Amino acid sequence: MSDSSADQPIVDIFGEVLFDCFPGGRRVLGGAPFNVAWHLRAFGAAPQLISAVGDDPQGEQVRRAMRDWGMDTSTLQTDPDHATGEVRVTLDDGEPTYEIIPDRAFDFIRAVDFPPVGELLYHGTLALRRPVSAATLNALKTRGHGIRFLDVNLRDPWWSLDETRGLLHDVDWVKLNRSELALLADGSGSNVGEIRDAELTTLASAFLAQYGLSGLVVTLGGDGAFALGRGSSPVHVAPAPALAVKDTVGAGDAFASVLILGIVRRWPLATTLERAQSFASRIVEQHGATAADPALYRPYLDQWRI
Repeated sequence: MSDSSADQPIVDIFGEVLFDCFPGGRRVLGGAPFNVAWHLRAFGAAPQLISAVGDDPQGEQVRRAMRDWGMDTSTLQTDPDHATGEVRVTLDDGEPTYEIIPDRAFDFIRAVDFPPVGELLYHGTLALRRPVSAATLNALKTRGHGIRFLDVNLRDPWWSLDETRGLLHDVDWVKLNRSELALLADGSGSNVGEIRDAELTTLASAFLAQYGLSGLVVTLGGDGAFALGRGSSPVHVAPAPALAVKDTVGAGDAFASVLILGIVRRWPLATTLERAQSFASRIVEQHGATAADPALYRPYLDQWRI
């Protein structure tokens, strides 16, 4: 892991922290914002995770894992009335489906004890399913972050089309997948299977312009990802052809973490996308979304000269 230094971009990460509970009893600490924060810490950034856990053994396990990884826990709230978040994961040929347990601590993140404003504010969509956390995010947004990054993650039944579209109007960067783009663009998503590269680029360009975004990243599963920025040509990356995929849980979070790193470190868009794809490809070769092993990150720190 990178040592502390003056060159650590501060990033505010808002949203859920929870345990992914797999068949057979295996429990893995996760949640997209938590995973993103975990990776960013390993890559030499200073993430401030604004979330909540229960006053329970699982909540203490979250804090202990964060401290051991060198993460700041000062913005992680303890909710005495709601348990730490939990998701029950089912895998079908490595593809996950999720049962997200309602009314957990991350649904009740309070608008208190905000940290100093970071260079970028990251949030997803799941933690906004209850009004308390949604109101807290709105309060965070009034504090003048230079960059806002929305990581779309539509989980039925915890989202609505109108509310998600509303989020798009006050962010700078958006990451979503091909089906989410089709769904948010036309409201039905019925044509997602028919979208080809040319149509996808046209749709994404219109989407970027409609919401006045600085950048849009569309993940394409096994076909990689593509991105476009305001006034720049689309950039496409593909994964290595012979990945030993174990599971895809957390691949998108790994990808998002490096996107954020590239944005705050001002890497060229093509460089950022290539590095994000490289790291996400590595994550799918292991079980789980993160690893408490600095050796996982060392080759990237060396290659990227962080």
